[in-house]
Amino acid sequence: METALTRLAGVRHPIVQTGMGWVAGPRLVSATANAGALGILASATMTLDQLRTAIAEVRCRTDAPFGVNLRADAADAGDRVRLIIDGGVRVASFALAPSAELIAELKEAGVVVIPSVGARRHAEKVAAWGADAVIVQGGEGGGHTGEVATSVLLPQVVDAVRIPVVAAGGFFDGRGLVAALAYGAAGVAMGTRFLLTSDSTVPDAVKARYLAATVRDVTVTRAVDGLPHRMLRTDLVATLERSGRARSLLHAIRRAAVFRKLSGLTWRQMVQDGLALRHGKELSWSQVLLAANTPMLLRSAMVDGRTDLGVMASGQVAGLIDDLPSCAELLERIMKEAEETTARLTTAR
Repeated sequence: METALTRLAGVRHPIVQTGMGWVAGPRLVSATANAGALGILASATMTLDQLRTAIAEVRCRTDAPFGVNLRADAADAGDRVRLIIDGGVRVASFALAPSAELIAELKEAGVVVIPSVGARRHAEKVAAWGADAVIVQGGEGGGHTGEVATSVLLPQVVDAVRIPVVAAGGFFDGRGLVAALAYGAAGVAMGTRFLLTSDSTVPDAVKARYLAATVRDVTVTRAVDGLPHRMLRTDLVATLERSGRARSLLHAIRRAAVFRKLSGLTWRQMVQDGLALRHGKELSWSQVLLAANTPMLLRSAMVDGRTDLGVMASGQVAGLIDDLPSCAELLERIMKEAEETTARLTTAR
């Protein structure tokens, strides 16, 4: 299936595996790429050396194009951009809108720039700055999310910009891909669906929690870092929502200190990242500290398998997923279903 996304990224299928922290590592990304979709490596939870190693590992595992996701507001964003360029990475994906200067540097080196946004005005801004395409996530999506449903946000953005738009939030099968294309999207991006594959390194106990979830078991909370965050409803989430500010901050400071050691960031860099996060948002300094704690809560579940101590970011589609196919099996299924859906619609007409 050829679309503006497949032509831009050089992939066979108009599907993106999103850059999920602690989840989208070399194994998942290379499996996605080999299956014909665009795999995105998550770099925000890696040191520069770890990112360099991860890029090299993906390149050893596949000859297909892949991407790297990074935070545009990170203190070392410039260094990460240079690693992407030097590593021959095809796509740079951003969780927050990159600056016009970063976009220009990447495009000059031949790297495709695809930021993720959650509002029409943000899509318009990055398009004006030269972004090649944009991923638009509606409120159904996992992790940090907005309030507008994909079915409302997507046509807004498609009508507002003249670059390819990739739809995210609520997609997991071929029917959804056809629906997104009907809205004018060039493809779909999926996180939770790729997390729940046999190629994902997420521990089995954590995958079991996702598979057991219903759509009512996925909630949005501000208790983790002060921002709307979609995740599985757990006892830990309930505890965080009940905890007083002082207790929450104490735990946050401890976990932030651990993350600083794992990430290789200095306290100054973490403060700079916190300032960037606070910019344009009504966040207190206590919420900024809580935000520094979030990577460790995610790591506890996604790496250590501690469903009791970690948070599990999740799209609402978790309640509709009941199996763990390989990436190759998943993509073959989605594309077959998309073809069947299109044929059925054509016949019905």
